[in-house]
Amino acid sequence: MAPTSSTVSRSTAPPRSPSPYRLFNLDVFEYLHESPFGLYGSIPFMIGHGARASSGFFWLNAAEMQIDVLAPGWDGSTTPENGRIDTLWMAEAGVIDAFFFVGSEPKDVVKQYVSVTGTPAMPQQFATAYHQCRWNYRDEADVDGVDAGFDEHDIPYDVLWLDIEHTDGKRYFTWDHSAFPNPEEMQRKIADKGRKMVTIVDPHIKRDSSFHLHQEATEKGYYVKDANGNDYDGWCWPGSSSYPDMLNPEIREWWADKFSYESYKGSTPTLYIWNDMNEPSVFNGPEVTMPRDALHYGDVEHRELHNAYGYYFHMATADGLLKRGEGKDRPFVLSRAFFAGTQRYGAVWTGDNSADWDHLKSSIPMVLTLGLTGLPFSGADVGGFFGNPEPDLLVRWYQVGAFYPFFRGHAHHDTKRREPWLFGERRTAIIREAIHVRYSLLPYFYTLFREASVSGIPVMRPLWLEFPDDKETYNNGEAFMVGSSLLAQGIYEEGQKSVSVYLPGKESWYDLRNGSPYKGSMSHKLQVLEDSIPSFQRGGTIVPRKDRFRRSSTQMVNDPYTLVIALNSSNAAEGELYVDDGKSYDYQQGAFIHRRFVFADSKLTSLNIAPDNLGKKKFTSDCVVERIIILGLRSGAKKAIIEPGNREVEIESGPVSLRSGSSPVAPTIRRPNVRIADDWTIRIA
Repeated sequence: MAPTSSTVSRSTAPPRSPSPYRLFNLDVFEYLHESPFGLYGSIPFMIGHGARASSGFFWLNAAEMQIDVLAPGWDGSTTPENGRIDTLWMAEAGVIDAFFFVGSEPKDVVKQYVSVTGTPAMPQQFATAYHQCRWNYRDEADVDGVDAGFDEHDIPYDVLWLDIEHTDGKRYFTWDHSAFPNPEEMQRKIADKGRKMVTIVDPHIKRDSSFHLHQEATEKGYYVKDANGNDYDGWCWPGSSSYPDMLNPEIREWWADKFSYESYKGSTPTLYIWNDMNEPSVFNGPEVTMPRDALHYGDVEHRELHNAYGYYFHMATADGLLKRGEGKDRPFVLSRAFFAGTQRYGAVWTGDNSADWDHLKSSIPMVLTLGLTGLPFSGADVGGFFGNPEPDLLVRWYQVGAFYPFFRGHAHHDTKRREPWLFGERRTAIIREAIHVRYSLLPYFYTLFREASVSGIPVMRPLWLEFPDDKETYNNGEAFMVGSSLLAQGIYEEGQKSVSVYLPGKESWYDLRNGSPYKGSMSHKLQVLEDSIPSFQRGGTIVPRKDRFRRSSTQMVNDPYTLVIALNSSNAAEGELYVDDGKSYDYQQGAFIHRRFVFADSKLTSLNIAPDNLGKKKFTSDCVVERIIILGLRSGAKKAIIEPGNREVEIESGPVSLRSGSSPVAPTIRRPNVRIADDWTIRIA
């Protein structure tokens, strides 16, 4: 391998030290923001990218691995020969099952990697919106109060989460009936507003003879064994615990059955699942995990498959939600531990981060790295899990988090409450604005998730993935792309007054806030604003939005669209919109809308790009485009002609965004009212 820029996939930022990367899934308490040592997930995949080509190496091995990146100077030289960087791969056990990928650019390598490990699951629409979580919301009254607080302060959200304290003595699939006596009614109240709930289900089963789950697993012999062949007994949240042997397909099937409504009493169709501690975490085990000589199905030692245990647990849980819904609706399962292929089963996050500026900054390379290894649905706990974020840090984290693929606020039970409205009116308004930005961009995000589910290309991308020939992007870990159209730069320092933002490519970029143009292929020193972070739309792109804010994404389904056209130097632009029912698998049988919008020669055209005769099922929508904003339009055009129908509408000056306060204006076609499902053209005259 001879990359000029490379990444080893792990849930951490690149190290500053020359230590090898360690791939060994562990529950690391309050992890350091820069460390080469293992965290919750491991994927032994490396991408190399140089001026002439891109390459990738994947070693399918779930044992502990160390990868040494032999950077310049490792052998006493000052520069590597011919730009070469060697890597040394070491594994404790397993077989040599290796894959090499070569392509003209890094996207080619990513596509090849997911062709081997599987394309990402297409999420439900609600899962791409904002999630509110805490360890723990205390009881049903607390849940009601938090839910009402979002409505009172006009802040949308889609999912409310319950951590381990909702259970009866930390027995999963149960409820603490003193705090949650009516779980189904609680979920129904949330669901009436189009919202969902998530409960946590971890792999450690309380060793209690009166607990039906433990009794059944013991009788069937379904637990991982210790080296002597007895049920492995470790210590975790419930105390003495044992762990289902998820390597065994029969046990995974048994586990999946536990999510049925009959087994999981108090659950409803709008309840989804969170898998935590599935590295697996064992408080009294070596390195807080399972001993390497523990035995799995087929007498395989734990050392052989350690990094895949969480993967199998995630798989079984996702299968459980599929069985519960009779295969009709897509599951949502968040997992902390992961391995190659995890993308087929749901989302991941970067684990128990801390409420400090360094962890905010390091979340960007962490999420970007996860995306490059087939995991597009990831994010970091907004605000930091441990500690109490100062209000300005929390605000900045929401502004960055609004662009994470997985957008969730979460906090430790020892922290102060931090719902978005608890920090004064001004900060509440700014956080509301950040969340509104995400909701307005949900059509764009959902379209990107569709792309990821087909090709593996991530939703959130490093700059060099989109601009592989621009060496200025290679070491930029502070700015990032969302799809190919949007670029954002976080603010990572307290009291920062200005920031330098590099905008790659030859075309102009347009400020998302006010539509101001900025030249590409250069850095811009910008004043740092309190109410937003620098974010831009790339010239030559069209981004779909929904600008009417509701309580949840479910209530936005029938709302009209806004198209934002950012013209390039040729006065042209393109973009896509993907729409389906947002929840079922009908899209696999052709039930979706997929349009390409092309602006050229002063004409906007909507084209159908869905394959013909894909399946038996159909999907349509009566949603229309209510506004078309054109950034960079130099002509003094006054009207637009819509075909079919030969209708004429005025071109007016309208706001670039619907953010609070005054907003700069741009040429806007109001109420063209063309359906997103139809072919049409709009010509500027």
